[in-house]
Amino acid sequence: MVTVDFKISLPEKLRQEAEKAGLLPPKALERLLRDEIRRRRVDGLFAAADKLAALDVSSLSDAEIEAEVQKSRRPTAA
Repeated sequence: MVTVDFKISLPEKLRQEAEKAGLLPPKALERLLRDEIRRRRVDGLFAAADKLAALDVSSLSDAEIEAEVQKSRRPTAA
C-alpha cells in the first residue's frame, strides 16, 4: 500500500455534504476511486462494442464458425 497525500479545494456546501455522507475518510475515497476506475473501464468496453457494431462486416454463418473452430483444433506442422 502506498500513501498519497493531497489537498483538495471544495465549495463549503459540497464539503459538508461529502462529510455528512461519509465520503471523505481514506477508505471511502479508495472506494470512490475504485468505482470510478471500474466505471471508466466499462464505458471503454461499451465504446469498443459500439465501434465494432458500426463496422461494415458480414457475420460468419454457423458453418463458417464451425470450420474456423475445426481449423484451430488441427495440429500445426512444426
